[in-house]
Amino acid sequence: MRAIGIIIHPGFQLLDVAGPAAAFELAEHYQPGSYRLDMLAPGGGEVESSSGMRLAARPLSDAGTLDTAVISGGEIIRSMAAAQEIVVWLRLAKVRRTASVCTGAYLLAEAGLLDGRSATTHWWSTDDFARRYPKVKLDAERIFIQDDGVWTSAGISAGIDLALALIEDDLGPAIARRTAQQLVVHQRRPGGQSQFSGLVEFGGRSGRFVELIDWMRGKLAEPLTVERLADRAAMSPRHFARAFTTETGATPAKAVERLRLEAARMAVETSSAPLDHIAEASGFGDAGRMRRAFMRSFGQPPQALRRAAVRP
Repeated sequence: MRAIGIIIHPGFQLLDVAGPAAAFELAEHYQPGSYRLDMLAPGGGEVESSSGMRLAARPLSDAGTLDTAVISGGEIIRSMAAAQEIVVWLRLAKVRRTASVCTGAYLLAEAGLLDGRSATTHWWSTDDFARRYPKVKLDAERIFIQDDGVWTSAGISAGIDLALALIEDDLGPAIARRTAQQLVVHQRRPGGQSQFSGLVEFGGRSGRFVELIDWMRGKLAEPLTVERLADRAAMSPRHFARAFTTETGATPAKAVERLRLEAARMAVETSSAPLDHIAEASGFGDAGRMRRAFMRSFGQPPQALRRAAVRP
């Protein structure tokens, strides 16, 4: 029996908590005696989430012996006293695994648990996080990362991916797969899968490049050089490259690859089209180049993602 403590605070994000809790609950159903869940918070009692909904929690000081502590994200600054109590607890806690969802990584970093370690958090917070915690090897691309018993995950729904990874680590892939099927989610997105920078998706912090991103999606099979993109944006190549990177957090070349990966993965998982046809249509040119791009970003080749997508 593994004791899982989910630690919340005023302003916590509800899905950061409910997603992992549901995953552990279902895994326990498939393999009874595996998990015991406990909701914990500084001071205990009813804790209000960012949505206004409340959850009841036991005092963090009564946590006892935990196997795994999962720190929720959300509006951490709503109660700095609660955040500081969690940080102090983290510094002293003796747990086998510590994990965070979304901005919960701030509390792990503040406690020093991420110093010298690879970690991730929600893409919207990565610039601020990197400035605050330069000792952390921040990888904004990843959905989740495990580094020596400390796990961090990206925004909100990625907490489910994190929980499935923890379940697989404990109980094996069969239980993790059955849990994912019951949740009606992808078996488990690999940790190396890109968050797919929401900044790119939304055309940048100000939405400045929305039209350009939409145009790029329709031209993926064509050469998309910096010069061509700059011309479309009515900017000089140098100014465009600098402005685009500042707005989206990705270079133009990286953004093009992400869009191609997005289109190729969708085609791989939802169609039976030959891989070389998909590679050509999405701008990779050939199946070999597409496979290498998949391995870099998803940690799996296209064939594996296709098999996972059609598994009953």
